Amino acid sequence: MKVTHIETIRVDEYPQIIWVQIYTDNGIIGLGETWYAPTVVESAIHDHFGPLIIGRDPRKVELHWNSMFTLSDHAGFGGGEMRAISAIDMALWDIKGQDAGVPIYELLGGAVRERIRVYATGMPYTNVVEHAKKILDKGITAIKGGPTISLALASDGQYLSPKDLDIALKPIREIREALGNSIQIANDGHGKWSLPVAIRIAQAMEEYEIMWQEDLMPLQNPKALRELQDSTKTPICISERLLSRWQFREFIENGSARIVMPDLIWTGGISETHKIAILASTYQVPFAPHDATGPVNIFACAQICISSINAMIQEHVPSYYEGWYGDFVDPNLDIKDGFLHAPQNPGIGTRLKKDVKERKDVHIRVSDLALESHIDAWELFDTHGNGGKVIYRSKKMEEELKSLRIERNPFIKLYLKLKLARLFLKFIRIWARWTIWRT
Repeated sequence: MKVTHIETIRVDEYPQIIWVQIYTDNGIIGLGETWYAPTVVESAIHDHFGPLIIGRDPRKVELHWNSMFTLSDHAGFGGGEMRAISAIDMALWDIKGQDAGVPIYELLGGAVRERIRVYATGMPYTNVVEHAKKILDKGITAIKGGPTISLALASDGQYLSPKDLDIALKPIREIREALGNSIQIANDGHGKWSLPVAIRIAQAMEEYEIMWQEDLMPLQNPKALRELQDSTKTPICISERLLSRWQFREFIENGSARIVMPDLIWTGGISETHKIAILASTYQVPFAPHDATGPVNIFACAQICISSINAMIQEHVPSYYEGWYGDFVDPNLDIKDGFLHAPQNPGIGTRLKKDVKERKDVHIRVSDLALESHIDAWELFDTHGNGGKVIYRSKKMEEELKSLRIERNPFIKLYLKLKLARLFLKFIRIWARWTIWRT
């Protein structure tokens, strides 16, 4: 099986989402997705990584992931390159699962559960009790909001007055007074606060039995986050802002991350997120994937949650799932009674609807086998061992190397023939002189 072409799709109605479809010569199409700055991702997919994938076997997922990641070292292993890798990796796993005729989780060790608990993201400041009751009526018993986020703007996260702190606590307090502990509450700080303020927030919310404190402050300093964790009994959860297992490792090893929340479409796709889940499991740390984007991401998250022992809970946005997701994918998610059920279809479990490409606001770009003829001559070396073995060489480089080979260059052939003739004539002269000398 070979990849024939790669297609990216985005629509103006949801301008931050981009889908990738990878086509193969046997008719299988792999689907992937990522979110944020889609034109940057689009360029990375077609101009940067496309030549690594097109014309090659898509089932060699780990080889392709490593090739793309190695090529991104100059960009710091992040940004648009990492989001592009995430989408491509997701599509490659989809192809591999379809080719094997099984859901992806069967290729990740098999199912350890049939469903994973979900929580609802989105908590309004007004009518919050009514909103929480509606969530409970769906069978969902956990909710996440960010009542402190907007309050950070006034001081750039450096100061929180007692009055503002009370404002932030108000919706949480109202839920607890009306519904008791029938619903769990998680708090998301979006990385807005300084360490002293983050400690105040975490300690002030402790009496309400918060499920976790997520990103109360920026994640540049693992030691500072450990100080925050030591100051509160509430688990600290981190987060979609970390983009590889190496970044997560620092926070897991120093004990500051009590729950890990990678976002699959930012942190390297299914391949890397699965590794992060395994890394966390070695420290007895639960795994709770982030999701508040498009429909394909949560299908991919389900594959890992269903196959990971330490999967704790899965994020979702009910209004997305019940609303626009169904306009783009078929089938939609199977969420019932507060649980996301394991996808049953081979591969990632869903397909992009055909009419998406017929929308008036759609933008489609395609790269195929002809792409390589436009790529400059370059080689990608395996820097992770194998003695610097070439793991990818562009088509133009191959052609230039072939032009230097004897069988492909008539001028070199003629030069060598003339040189051989001169050597032969020299031998004849020497032989003739030797014969005359003997006589």
